[in-house]
Amino acid sequence: MPIAVSQTMAALCAVVQNLPIGTNLALLHFLWMQLSGALLSSRGALFPALQAIGLLPAAVRRAWAAFRFGAWAIEDLLSAWEAYVLEQRLWQAHQYGGYYPIAVDLTAYWRPTLKDCPSKHDYPPAEKALPAIVLGIIARVGSLNGQRVAIIRKLVRIDPDDPSEAKLQTRVVTQAAETLAEDEILVCDAGFKIRELQEAGIERYEVRLAKNFTARRNELPPYKGHGRHPEYGKLVRPLARTRKGKHIPATTPDRVKTWTSNGIEFRAEFWDNLVLPDVKVHSDNPTFHVVAIYDPRYREPWLLACPLRLSGPALRGLYRDRWPVEQIPLAAKQMLGGARQFVFASESCQRLPELNLLAGSIATYLAASLPAVPTGFWDRNPKPTPGRLRRLLARTPFPKSYPLPGQLRKKDSVTDHLPKGILGHRRTKPTVNT
Repeated sequence: MPIAVSQTMAALCAVVQNLPIGTNLALLHFLWMQLSGALLSSRGALFPALQAIGLLPAAVRRAWAAFRFGAWAIEDLLSAWEAYVLEQRLWQAHQYGGYYPIAVDLTAYWRPTLKDCPSKHDYPPAEKALPAIVLGIIARVGSLNGQRVAIIRKLVRIDPDDPSEAKLQTRVVTQAAETLAEDEILVCDAGFKIRELQEAGIERYEVRLAKNFTARRNELPPYKGHGRHPEYGKLVRPLARTRKGKHIPATTPDRVKTWTSNGIEFRAEFWDNLVLPDVKVHSDNPTFHVVAIYDPRYREPWLLACPLRLSGPALRGLYRDRWPVEQIPLAAKQMLGGARQFVFASESCQRLPELNLLAGSIATYLAASLPAVPTGFWDRNPKPTPGRLRRLLARTPFPKSYPLPGQLRKKDSVTDHLPKGILGHRRTKPTVNT
């Protein structure tokens, strides 16, 4: 048995073994079906994909029933997966300035023909929001064999009472705050705002800002001797801009730091102790620092905000580690075929994307931990990517010879003694006493 197959089976068994007997074996089949890319050839249809991995019709039905009706929650599978990764001691969490990055993001599974789809997401090619199943991702970030890999900590569904994307962002931030340790920092892209991070009570975060972002000093400017006393601090504009043909200069930074990494010289400009533009000066205001990081290879700098006084290299490293969280949906939807989905029950519409994202995380980790497998004779310098691992598993039916743990087995039905089929619902005419 190839080492990639045995390692994949070991990982999947560790994820599902604590589930109820019968459900665990059926979900093992379901996850193998996703990792092997069977959804690509079936164009998202579940039954043909399950049959394509070599399952008998009864096993196909059990796998579908466990997915649809099984007594499991994605939180249990994610916890088991994270425990397995830490137990292997191959993946190492990244740390910058004494803090571990926790990346958050939103991802959408487009369902334009789904009736009563509970949520929508902006689709740039259509220039409007389309029906989609939107999930929030909270993930730890580290590296494995020199490759950055994100491990999902939590998946967040929309609020049934308020399915808007703004509410989902608030739920993601709130749930991330509940699990954030003292040595962890939340890293967000520009879709998340400083205000909602502050309202969630998060004291450690890093968020990217818009190019036209402005803030204010948390100190009053000198009184001019006439008119009303000032209540707001002086406006700070980190980056210059042009509006209606008029050039608006940038505010002089409070400090500038430079450093060299891999032969490239970086420059960071800092503005300290700022508040949002509509906040009046007060000693109890939550303040933050703004930094513009200039990389000579790019035209525009990164504009980042963080309430902690960290160095330029630490802030750059933290934000670079937000990108691996976007690799998980890419591997799940494109490499494993989860972009097309043909389930319509409300719970199935949520469960299938969750399992697909878990499969994408597993595929990314396993690909980085295993030797790269060439696709063919032309692939002379293969890279350890999820696509190459999926191609290898696609050529292998479900390994029935793999020694499964005793907990992973088919659950014997307690209704074996009852009649089945037409005999199970045959009626007899009542006798009438005459």
